[in-house]
Amino acid sequence: MFQWVPVAFVRIVLFFIAGILIGIYQPGILNEFIAGIILVALVVSYFILVLWSKINPGPVGLLAVLVAGYLNLLVHTQARHPDHFMHTVTPVEFYKAELAEPAEEKASSWKQVARVKAVRSSTGEWTPARGNVLLYFSKNDFAEPFSYGTTLLINGAPQPLTPPANPGEFDYKRFLGFRNIYHQHFIRNNSVMLHDTTGGNVFFKEVYVIRNKALQIINTCINGTQQQAIAAALILGVKDGLDTDLTQAYAASGAMHVLAVSGLHVGIIYMIILFVLQPTSRSRQGKWALAFVSIVLLWGYASITGFSPSVLRAVTMFSFVALARPLNYRTNIYNILAVSAFVLLLFNPYLVMSVGFQLSYLAVIGIVYLQPVLYRAWIPKSILLDKVWQITCVSLAAQLATFALGLLYFHQFPVYFLFSNLFVIPGATLILITGIALLAISWIPVAAKVFGVVLSALIKTLNFLVFTTERLPFSIIENVYITTLQCWLLIFIVVSGILLLQYRKFQFLITATLFALLFGIAQWYHYYTLIKPAKLVVYHVPGFSAMELIQNGRSGFYGDPSLISNTERMRFHISPNRLISGVYHTEVNDSANAIQLTPHTLAVFWQNNVIIRLQKSTTLPESLHADYILISNNAIKSASEIAHIQAKAVILDSSNSLALCKQLLNEAKSRSLPFYSVMHSGAFVNQVTP
Repeated sequence: MFQWVPVAFVRIVLFFIAGILIGIYQPGILNEFIAGIILVALVVSYFILVLWSKINPGPVGLLAVLVAGYLNLLVHTQARHPDHFMHTVTPVEFYKAELAEPAEEKASSWKQVARVKAVRSSTGEWTPARGNVLLYFSKNDFAEPFSYGTTLLINGAPQPLTPPANPGEFDYKRFLGFRNIYHQHFIRNNSVMLHDTTGGNVFFKEVYVIRNKALQIINTCINGTQQQAIAAALILGVKDGLDTDLTQAYAASGAMHVLAVSGLHVGIIYMIILFVLQPTSRSRQGKWALAFVSIVLLWGYASITGFSPSVLRAVTMFSFVALARPLNYRTNIYNILAVSAFVLLLFNPYLVMSVGFQLSYLAVIGIVYLQPVLYRAWIPKSILLDKVWQITCVSLAAQLATFALGLLYFHQFPVYFLFSNLFVIPGATLILITGIALLAISWIPVAAKVFGVVLSALIKTLNFLVFTTERLPFSIIENVYITTLQCWLLIFIVVSGILLLQYRKFQFLITATLFALLFGIAQWYHYYTLIKPAKLVVYHVPGFSAMELIQNGRSGFYGDPSLISNTERMRFHISPNRLISGVYHTEVNDSANAIQLTPHTLAVFWQNNVIIRLQKSTTLPESLHADYILISNNAIKSASEIAHIQAKAVILDSSNSLALCKQLLNEAKSRSLPFYSVMHSGAFVNQVTP
């Protein structure tokens, strides 16, 4: 029978996480005041039961932890604070904001998060305010970004983030909402004024200076842009230089995890610290000194790498391990994991929704629980085979624990992950150690040059092996779509299968079979509701026309050639819906089922429906029949031009101007015409019946 006593804090953190999730999905159940009163009542009741009653106080204590998690989420939600600038009654005309992070370079802009300090409304008065805003500075106006801590006076009001406009599209509003960012602002040169450069945290200013200096050393001593990008990502957690080819190659080979600074990196650094300072640990004072130095250096490294969730988890865990050494405490790894998660969520409850946080903890749990079991299945006699088997067991354990989440978030599975990790993990270890040595001796030019050459060779070799693995046949299974429910069912199937193999009990076979059956039912439901039906989709892609006809895994796409050749826009706006709809074959601008009525008017015949695509102003025949009319490129100036055609819907796509769409919608409303604007309402999705 399972006992909670050895892992008591695991239960506590699970209830705390449950409270946070309730706060995220049901924030209106209780307000802060009521939740606080209930929490106090539960805590008092708990201690009364502990001191004066024989009743088990555990359930009351766990309920208090759940309410505490819920309350913690509400408190850390800035949108609920009355002084947030979004609650300003009169329109904001100017605002002061302090840059809270270094700039991130994009293709045509600099992206930075800023903290609003004060706002000036139309009344002319400045009012203290708070809130985060995402700023984009055009490179046409700003050759260099502003530095961290700079306070700016900005003309205009931040714009609220908008939800995704196309089915399945990445929800950037929700993603940034978990970082307490609800607004963005695109800045031009004439709308911003430098106000102050003395803001920001002194510690973080120094950290960013150190990071920039380390980047300069890497770029100076290492040859090749790809080698520099890998070194920056692997050593410092800076991923700005990673191009699409690199990220795709590492993802396809199952090696992407080494490019995200995580427990592997922190563990290596902790081992280096122990190795260097081991002589100091012979006395009690020396052990405390070692613990103190280890914690300071680990958190210093975490700050330089940007405090990613995986780094925070690893550093918090190793901090507890470092403290346990001088205290001679025997630590339970599951309790350490739980305590580290509790501490992180206490300061930032929204971390629970971070992909990095979820994958990091699941991977460690999988390694801790499964790796010893897998390793005991075969004990190699050869030292080399033993090392290979150890890495294989670690890779397999981590993959089993995280592959369901990997399918949910990334929709792919690297087939050769076991093979690639045999050289990726040792390679990443050597690169990290060599990189740290390079930074440490960079003040000696000759030594720095030697280490730079060695590091360049190591990274080039690793990249060669990764790209070779990617080019192997069937290296990656792509375009796998599962729902959140199916992800949970896969996790339950894996857990049931592991318990079945470990305990050999029939009940686990039954549960695994039941979850597999439910997964199959969910898959059939998805097929009959989203894949089999015929759908007409007009996408919202600003500045472009895009229409797709989808049924049973096949689609016909009609769009601007400039959009079709734009891989990034197609990936972001179009591909998610194809993934959901199970599209495996696409015909682009197919003329087999279409007739060119005029040079700029196309009639598409599909599912016994006629779809007219009007791309420029043209007089349509009075006798023309159409079920759907797609208006592109401001092809009509008035709704009266097509009022004689009895269509089910007239769709204004995103190649039209916003002002014209608004005018046509108002005119159509007065005439009771079925107009739809994707610029205003998002993608047009309609199930088409013959």
